[in-house]
Amino acid sequence: MTEALLALARRCQPELEAAPLRVEPLAGGGNNRLYRIDAPDGSCVLKHYFRHPGQSRDRLGSEYAFLSRAWEAGVRCVPRPLGKDEGQGMGLYGFVPGRRPAAGEVGRFEVLQALEFLEAVNRPAPSAVPPLGQAAEACFSVPEHVQVVDRRMARLLAMEVHEDVDAQAARFVREKLQPAYREVRARALARAGSGAAPWAGPLAVADRVISPSDFGFHNALRGEGGRLAFLDFEYAGWDDPAKLVCDFFYQPAVPAPGPCFDEFTRGVAALVQDGAGTLARVELLRPLLGLKWCCIVLNHFSAIDLARRTFASAGAADAKAEQLEKARRLLDGILARGEG
Repeated sequence: MTEALLALARRCQPELEAAPLRVEPLAGGGNNRLYRIDAPDGSCVLKHYFRHPGQSRDRLGSEYAFLSRAWEAGVRCVPRPLGKDEGQGMGLYGFVPGRRPAAGEVGRFEVLQALEFLEAVNRPAPSAVPPLGQAAEACFSVPEHVQVVDRRMARLLAMEVHEDVDAQAARFVREKLQPAYREVRARALARAGSGAAPWAGPLAVADRVISPSDFGFHNALRGEGGRLAFLDFEYAGWDDPAKLVCDFFYQPAVPAPGPCFDEFTRGVAALVQDGAGTLARVELLRPLLGLKWCCIVLNHFSAIDLARRTFASAGAADAKAEQLEKARRLLDGILARGEG
C-alpha cells in the first residue's frame, strides 16, 4: 500500500520522482484517508477520497477546483493544490502546519479571519481559472431549502434499528425533531409565498457567493501568531449566502461565538448586491437550517454515512450516542431561542 501511495504522489507531482519519500497516515479524515508524505524539500498531504455508488458528487474535483481558484487569486491560508489522480480518487496538496482549535478557543479575532478569507475567495477570479460548480446541497430559493431538509428528515424517519441507540434516535426523530420541523417548515413556506418579498423566486446570480461549504473552525488550523488556515473544500461552490451564515454558526464541533453572529452576517451580506435581502433571508432561514443541522448531526445513523466513516476508519459506530446527545442539545437550543 505504501509503495502504491508513493507512486501516486510521484505521478501527481513529477518533482518528487527522484526524491526519497516517507509516508505516514494522518488522523482526522472523517470522510477520507489522509497521508503525510515527507520529502527532503518539504511535506505534502495525499488525500484519498471516499466514493459511494449512491452519491454523484465529485469531491476531489470540487476541492481541487476551489483550491486552484483560491491560489490563483493569491489566497495563501489554504493548502496548495499540487496534483490529482482522478482515476484513483486522490489529490496531492501542500502540507499546512498547525493545530485544530478546540471549542471555546475561538472569538472575534478568528471570526474576522474567516470573513477575510470569504472576501478573498469571492473576489473576481483570473480568467484562466475553470468555473466552479454549485456547492453541495446548494439552494437558491426557500422551497429548495425546504426540499433539502425534507429529504434529510425522510432518511432519518427510515433509519434501520439494530441496537438500543438506534431505537433512541428513531424515537427522538419521531417525537421531537419531526414535530418541530413541521412548524418551522410551515412558517417558512407561508412567508415565502406571502408576496412580501421575493422569497420563493430564484436568487439572482449577483446575490450568490462562493461558499467553502462545511465552513467553520472544525476545518481550520491555528498557526504562528494565531493565524488560521482553512481546510476541506469537498463541498465548495456557489451557494446562498444566508445558508453560508447559518451553517457557519450551527456547525457544532468547534462552535463559532454567538455574539459575533450579527457582525459575521453583515460581512457576508456585504459580498453580494442585495445585502438587505440577505439579512432578511438569514432571519427567515435560521430556524429551518438549524433543524437541518439536527439532521446532519444524526448522519451517523444513515447507511451511507456509516460506510464513509468506516472507509476513513473513524469509528462511527462508537459515536452514535454522542451524536444523538448533540442533536438533542442543538434542538433544545433552537427551541429555547424561540426559533422552533
